[in-house]
Amino acid sequence: MIKRDKRVELLAPAGSFKSVVAAVNAGADAIYMGGRKFGARAYADSAKTEEEDMVMEAIRYCHLFSVKLYMTVNILFKDSELKELFSYIKPYYEAGVDGLIMQDLGAIREIHEMFPGLEVHASTQQTIASVAGARMAQKFGMTRAVCSRELSLSEIKRIHDETGMELEVFCHGAMCYSYSGACFMSSLLGGRSGNRGRCAGTCRLCYEAINRGETAMGESPFMNNGERTETHKKGYILSMKDMQTIDLLPELIEAGAYSFKIEGRMKSPVYTAGVVSVYRKYLDLALDYLGLDNSGTDIRSVGVRKDRTYSVDPEDLRVLREIFDRGGTTSYMKKHNGADMIAIEEKKFREVDKEVIGRIEELYIDKNRTLTLDAHMNMTVGAPAVLTLSDSMGRMVTVVSDDVVSAAESHPMSEADVEARLRKTGGTVFTFDEVKVEIEGAAFYPVGKLNQLRRKALDMYEEEILSGSKRQLAETE
Repeated sequence: MIKRDKRVELLAPAGSFKSVVAAVNAGADAIYMGGRKFGARAYADSAKTEEEDMVMEAIRYCHLFSVKLYMTVNILFKDSELKELFSYIKPYYEAGVDGLIMQDLGAIREIHEMFPGLEVHASTQQTIASVAGARMAQKFGMTRAVCSRELSLSEIKRIHDETGMELEVFCHGAMCYSYSGACFMSSLLGGRSGNRGRCAGTCRLCYEAINRGETAMGESPFMNNGERTETHKKGYILSMKDMQTIDLLPELIEAGAYSFKIEGRMKSPVYTAGVVSVYRKYLDLALDYLGLDNSGTDIRSVGVRKDRTYSVDPEDLRVLREIFDRGGTTSYMKKHNGADMIAIEEKKFREVDKEVIGRIEELYIDKNRTLTLDAHMNMTVGAPAVLTLSDSMGRMVTVVSDDVVSAAESHPMSEADVEARLRKTGGTVFTFDEVKVEIEGAAFYPVGKLNQLRRKALDMYEEEILSGSKRQLAETE
């Protein structure tokens, strides 16, 4: 199993670049999204002509903030489509995508051969609901299994304990009535296959259940003057309530869950940011309750801290309801069935709390996250200008100008003038904390060139961060 630098991972959905930014701002450890092809959410918010650029920009943005990005390639492939796989994945592989979430075993074999070292995760579409399923995924070289949403806590624990495989579990969002990857209802009724990324959502429609009152022997116990009676029940009888496991996070960690996955690639940035922020809070509280930090040590030695309690603030539950409310259920974590898992009645329109939505937008959507650097500028008359950027992690880049600092004819530059120019980092993810400027002599350096030096240093610093995740595919003859 691949060693991780965290004990748990909060995995957020994104169907647009705005949702990527929202998830990163709200505290996601990783993001999953689809490209323009081969994903099981064909209707996410992105135009095909812009898709490649959006995913590439998402990889760049995530890696700047040490957030991982996984790409969904989880349809069942046609033989003709396998020919496109190499050219489709190659740019993302070289940009440093952290892994692929896949279903098709033939395509997975191709990926292992074409892109060495690239992680492949077994999609929920593989319906991994047992130890045998997880071992099959391991046999095919997959490093992580996305557990079926139909599993209980004890079943998740058994898979973890008996295989040692890294497990990803859904913790929040929509539930399918059928097993993921094994539903053909959309194909049969809507002519659109969920295994091709085009689920018609047929289980969300209104149906009528008819009980004709027949026994196993074909006789009816419901008779009225010698005629058989029927009972009818109309409603959203296949529409599952949304999963909400926030109360169970400590138990899921103890069961061996590593990645906590939020469903919702087709939902809005507000949904993404709001749900991520709440689960970020309670995952951290759960780790503290268990006496752990998020440092990546073995979770099998978990022990509850007696000086801690774990409880969920009703206000945070209200926030989740305001964002999207189809009712909440802990799904199959502690039960196998029950009418309380079904929505039954149509979701009624109601006014959302604009204050809650506004707060989410202000904190996570309208405000961009930044990376804080220190800068040291040295300007000596007759010598090149030297700008050094550094951060708390020990990374450092130095840029030397191509020309030299001139002697001022009338008004020499001051340290305050230079600092003010250096701090103009608008349009980037960077901001400066400490800026130290040293000037020797009555110096002059054109403002335009000072701006160029700053931009070049920031570009070099960004490349310093990103270079560790980029790959170069060896040329084949």
